[in-house]
Order: sequence, then C-alpha cells, then structure tokens
Amino acid sequence: MFNLSTGEDDLFSRRFVWVNGPVIVGAGPSGLAVGACLREKGVPFVVLERADCIASLWQKRTYDRLKLHLPKQFCQLPKLPFPDHFPAYPTKKQFVDYLESYAKHFDIDPQFNECVQSAKYDEACRIWRVKTISTAGAARTEVEYICQWLVVATGENAESVVPEIEGLNDFGGEVIHACEYKSGEKFAGKRVLVVGCGNSGMELSLDLCNHNAKPSVVVRSSVHVLPREICGKSMFELAMLMMKWLPLWLVDKILLVLAWLLLGNIEKYGLKRPSIGPLELKNTQGKTPVLDTGALQKIRSGDIKVVPGIKRFSGDMVELCNGEKHEIDSVVLATGYRSNVPYWLQETEFFSKNGFPKTPFPNGWKGKAGLYAVGFTRRGLSGASADATRIAQDIGRVYKEDLKQKMQKVPTHRRCISTF
Repeated sequence: MFNLSTGEDDLFSRRFVWVNGPVIVGAGPSGLAVGACLREKGVPFVVLERADCIASLWQKRTYDRLKLHLPKQFCQLPKLPFPDHFPAYPTKKQFVDYLESYAKHFDIDPQFNECVQSAKYDEACRIWRVKTISTAGAARTEVEYICQWLVVATGENAESVVPEIEGLNDFGGEVIHACEYKSGEKFAGKRVLVVGCGNSGMELSLDLCNHNAKPSVVVRSSVHVLPREICGKSMFELAMLMMKWLPLWLVDKILLVLAWLLLGNIEKYGLKRPSIGPLELKNTQGKTPVLDTGALQKIRSGDIKVVPGIKRFSGDMVELCNGEKHEIDSVVLATGYRSNVPYWLQETEFFSKNGFPKTPFPNGWKGKAGLYAVGFTRRGLSGASADATRIAQDIGRVYKEDLKQKMQKVPTHRRCISTF
C-alpha cells in the first residue's frame, strides 16, 4: 500500500492510497470472512469501516437479549469455527467476542472511521477509485483509495428503514427504531406499539412483556411462524437435511404440517400465513420466517396483543385500519433495514436500485471489472461465508498469475491519477 500526499488546506488534508490488493468496504462478518480467506491465500487487502469497531451493527444496534436464531454451525465464518464451549445459540456478546477473535486470528486490522463517499471504476486507468472521509481525530481527512478489486461487504442491513405513517412525526410519545432498542426495562408499565412482526418485532414484544410493559405488535400482512426447534432439533437444520433429498415444495409442506402440530392454528390470533411456503418465500422475496422463542405463548395468553395495520397517529392515539383507536405511550419501529450501496457505489450494471446484486444467488457474488459482493444472498452468514470463499479464490488466482506484471504499470497509473 502506497500513500501519495497532496498537501492540506483549512478543511481537509488530502491523500491518495494505492492498494496492491482489493479494498473491502465493511468490517462486519461478511468483510471479515473475505479478509480471512484472502489472508490464507497471501493476498493483501484494506478493509474500510465507517464505525469505530468491527461488526458495528451487532455491537451498537442490537438489543441485549439477542441470540443467534440459527445453530452456531450455520453461522460460523470460514476457516475458524465457534469455540466448543459456546452454546448452540450464542448470545450477542459471545458472537461479538467470536468476531473479534476472528479478526485477531487472521490479522485483520480495518481502517476505522472511514466513511465511503463514492466508489467508481475508472475506465481509462482500469482501476477503482474509492473516496472516503476519515473522521478519526479532530481533523477530517479526505482519502482516495486506488485499487484493482472492490469488494462490497456493507450487507443487507446497513441503514434502518423508517416508514412514512400519517401523524407519526407529531406523536407525543417516544418513537425509536429497533436499532436503538436495548432493553424493555425502561418501558415497564407503558403501552408500547411494536410496528413490524418479523423476528425482531416478535423478540422485542417478548422482551417488553418480560419487563412488565404492555406491548401490541402490528401485523399488517401475512407471516410464517415456525417453532425454532422440534424434539431438540433445529427446525432450520431439519429443513436443510430434507432439502438434500426432497424438492423445496415438499419440504415447505412438511414444515407447515410440523408447525401446525406444534403451534396449532395461529390464524385465530391474527397471524395469517402466506399462501407461499416459508422456504420458497425466503428464496423468492427474501422474507425470513419467524422462529418462535416464546412470543407466541404470550400472544395466546393475551400479554402481547396482535393488531392490524396502522391508518394514522394522532396525539397519543393510534388509529388502526379496522377503525379501532388505542392510547399508547411509545412506538418501536421494527421495520427492518436496507442496503446503502446505491448511495455511494457509482455503478448500475451489477447492483440494482434496491442495493442488491441483480443476479440471484448463487451467482450474485461477482460483477465486472473486479467488482464483488458478499453478504447479499438473503441466506444469512452461511451464504456470506460461501461467497467470501468464492471471491478469495477468484482474486487469489488472478493475483498470483499477473499481479507482478501489473505492478510494473504502477508508475503509469500514478501519472494517470495525477492528471485529475
């Protein structure tokens, strides 16, 4: 990696950085997985991270009671499994500890507080130009990284989604997104409306209930609720096992029969199932089924109320689509996250407007001109790990074959860069 300084002015100190290997944007699990696989192949790289720590989503934007929803063997990153003494479903702290030890083990040292402003492929020079603003320290520094390969590892959940609901901005109580929620302790005795019925919405409702709050969860559309385990066996693990021999549609039917036997008819509680099976829905629309960890029991008992979609907020009231009005004290928006790729990546051929690769899994990991994507499979950490392995193999092969020859052209690149 070479630094090219261009001097300073009152607002910014500017510099160019030539990276001999790829630039990886994002130091979450996906970015760390790519870094580890590249390290094993002897390929140098730079990891850029806008926060001041690895896996900032997990460390700073998740609730305290969070555990992995899938067994640990489906969530470990390449080349280093979870410690044997970890439980089947590691806690938030255990997962963060694992990621930190993973980064240390593979000597991954991200450039923290580097927020990518833009990334664009320079056709004339055949390089990627990644511009960042470094906020470390008192001075703000503008940096431009020059590289042959760009790995987008910012993932599916980079930015929180806040829906536009009539009257929400004028609501008198507290309104927070799920990324700001830590514990239900401060909501004790309060009437809390949880907007969103995915895994986060259900878990937050359960946590609120356990802290003596009075939660209502908004279920606007249909949702699949499955037991997390059956006879001590993970439902997900069982599904993956059946998929080896049975077609997806049949596995979906078996899962729904098992769910009905274990959970009963959930539609009478306001939880209508989609017409499409849970696995097919996940594969086609990216909608993850809810793996029940106790919320359904609270719904049955009436401790968690299920309400339909919201029409509007007014003062300390919420009016629902069925005309009912309820007084509430607080609102928690468990309305999900989205990719932020369209905001900074100046490329439209590989990525679509929603920030996901246009080519579906399993072929959405590689674009043109040295562009790669990891963590966009909608298949969790196992999908990210598979993509990370493919990316490292692809870059490693090219790196070993012709990097020495390309490095001889670095002076030419510098002259090209200096003209801008």
